[in-house]
Amino acid sequence: MFRANDVIEPNDLPANVAAALERAAANFGDAEALVEGDTRISWRELLQRTDVAARALIGFGIQPGDRISIWAPNLAEWVYAACAIHRVGAVLVPLNTRFKRTEAAHILSTAGVRLVFTVSDFLDINYVELLGDTSDLPSIEGVVNMRGEAAGAESWSQFLQRAESVPADAAQKRAAQISPDDLSDILFTSGTTGLPKGAMLTHHASIKAFWAWSSVIGLNANDRYLVVNPFFHSFGLKSGILSAILKGSTLVPLPVFDVPSAMRKIQDERISMIPGPPTIYQSILDHPDRSSYDLSSLRLAVTGAAVVPVELVLRMRNELKFDVVVTGYGLTEATGIATMCRHTDDPETIAHTSGRAIPDVEVIVADDNGNEVPAGEPGEVLIRGYNVMKGFFQNPEATASAIDTDGWLHTGDIGVMDEGGNLRITDRMKDMFIVGGFNAYPAEIENIMLNNQLLSQAAVVGVPDERMGEVGAAFVIPRPGAEIDPAELITWCRNAMANYKVPRHVFVVESFPLNASGKVLKYQLRDDALKRLS
Repeated sequence: MFRANDVIEPNDLPANVAAALERAAANFGDAEALVEGDTRISWRELLQRTDVAARALIGFGIQPGDRISIWAPNLAEWVYAACAIHRVGAVLVPLNTRFKRTEAAHILSTAGVRLVFTVSDFLDINYVELLGDTSDLPSIEGVVNMRGEAAGAESWSQFLQRAESVPADAAQKRAAQISPDDLSDILFTSGTTGLPKGAMLTHHASIKAFWAWSSVIGLNANDRYLVVNPFFHSFGLKSGILSAILKGSTLVPLPVFDVPSAMRKIQDERISMIPGPPTIYQSILDHPDRSSYDLSSLRLAVTGAAVVPVELVLRMRNELKFDVVVTGYGLTEATGIATMCRHTDDPETIAHTSGRAIPDVEVIVADDNGNEVPAGEPGEVLIRGYNVMKGFFQNPEATASAIDTDGWLHTGDIGVMDEGGNLRITDRMKDMFIVGGFNAYPAEIENIMLNNQLLSQAAVVGVPDERMGEVGAAFVIPRPGAEIDPAELITWCRNAMANYKVPRHVFVVESFPLNASGKVLKYQLRDDALKRLS
């Protein structure tokens, strides 16, 4: 078991997210808080704009505990709306911008959402039209279009006019009534094992966890923070918006990630902090025009959301010149974070592990019966502490399945812990495949394959095999200018790893299918492999 207590919390750590914004306005005042498009506002102005939106929510009739959704890309209005929702004691329910109407409707209905903030033009999608007639969603009482105008929705300016009939101090009074244990968000999981389930997260857990997260990486008020992770995901919402509020870093949201626009933003805004899944850094490293941009302002990198190749960490340090590269591990059900490397760790620890438990959180690796296994042995990662969700919204059966009677959250991730409590995630239990009786972990195989200098990225899935039961199929992306011969790569793998781990099939591709948070969609690759082999 490992529990860490190496982050010092200040005496004035805010009790809730609403108070955190007041603290930021008081401490950082006229410093730049948010830059998006032509918008440049200070922390004091952010609080003022938030409180106008919060008073408009009160004017709409929103009560503490009501659920409100945001279905939009990373925009300034997203930040205003989210902060306003928290200021009035309501509960934020973000929606994935890749959702279709049926997927969004499931969450809106399940959560009993009263109000939806959205946009009418993002990547040629009109979300107001996509939502359409809400008569099948009786809890919804209004739709607000945050950018532009669209039939069937109130415009952002019309919505803000609701604040005019509400007392000027109404938002502050609401904020003062919020308990640390009140819900701040319901974040729905990706639904890889059935319909999405809503993880109930609290103000206290969010504040405490991301004060630790921000402190570990050394985020401060001088940092300019490019948020490429979508705000609807815990990575963008918690380690993005919330961490910037806690530390006073300038928030620079990017609505759509493409490498040239990201590099241009890094250069023009002197970005120092950019977190993201491994694919973000890999795509920057391998872009042919990288040398055309001044990326020298970069200093902080935090990656996670997928297994991190050792080679990638080394390239980030050596080629992108990051001062700090930290890896971490978390999941929505644990408020987005559970373990982290520390910037004082030696390079080997940072390169090979996801670090140790954050303060006041316990992390163990357990066998099928929930018993902790010795250091060095694989098992399921279990988490216990303040960061564990309250449960799945209105789903006690799923909650009982995820959190046992002793309070341990069963993650479904396979990991190995060393003697110092550093956790190495080897794979998802569901991604493991069995080759002739031996357990094969795709992430381990991918990590080894990336030592081949021809490869930029690799993704391995298990496919059926008549003789062995299952074997590995590898999808690979070459580095710029490299050519990969599948047979030669398989031969290379035979010299680099145990025979049962060697992929029997190699497919060279230009890109991987990704979800909105940058994770490789392994199930799509598996389906592709089966089609290619049929």
